[in-house]
Amino acid sequence: MTAQTEQEFLANYDHRNFDAPLLTVDMAIFSVSNGQLQVLLIKRPNFPFKDQWALPGGFADLVSDKDLMATAYRKLVEKTGVASPYLEQVASVGNAERDPRGWAVTVLYFALIDINAFEPQTLVEYSEWVPVTKAKNLLLAFDHHELLTLALERLINKTRYTALPASLVPELFTITELQTIYEIILGHTLEKKAFRRRMIEAGAVVETTYNKVVGKRPAQLYRYALDSFDFIFPRSLELPKKVLHDH
Repeated sequence: MTAQTEQEFLANYDHRNFDAPLLTVDMAIFSVSNGQLQVLLIKRPNFPFKDQWALPGGFADLVSDKDLMATAYRKLVEKTGVASPYLEQVASVGNAERDPRGWAVTVLYFALIDINAFEPQTLVEYSEWVPVTKAKNLLLAFDHHELLTLALERLINKTRYTALPASLVPELFTITELQTIYEIILGHTLEKKAFRRRMIEAGAVVETTYNKVVGKRPAQLYRYALDSFDFIFPRSLELPKKVLHDH
């Protein structure tokens, strides 16, 4: 019987008549600790890829998640206990090879969180912060090595032209402390005077009336002055060609 109206068509429509791919959200959750860029990995408790390292993630909840961002935030809080100050969709990847359970699509996000705010959750999964340089050499489940590479490239690019790394410093910080965060993420050093000028002239940071002793002399303390850590600077930081490959 052919439907005569859209209302009639929808009333009789059954989505189960068509195959649907598996739909998941995967997350590259980054932080900085011990002078290194770190990524949160979980050890899978179940098949497929049981006991293998992977990026945290999971299936979309078709009832409770109103959209993909809701899925991503739910998974972020489940895995870290932290509502990230910044969460961004990186890419969508789907094919018949990435998951042995069937044709699968994943939506990749990256988050940058303060490791001091991280609260290990009571989960079936075992999780661990792993230096990115080490994680890139591990045999990760599914296609998570490629997903990690995509997320890392996005993080580095965002660091070049936004104030995102400022989300990792304390409320009061020195310019040197902020610069160090940038350098750890980018994987190379920055010129001190140029970095200071970049931050101050853009109004990203402002002086406070406080200082702290660094070495034998007091260092001026600053605070972040903008509403968003996604502030875009007029010019991108220069990035050596080999950094993306060596990181």
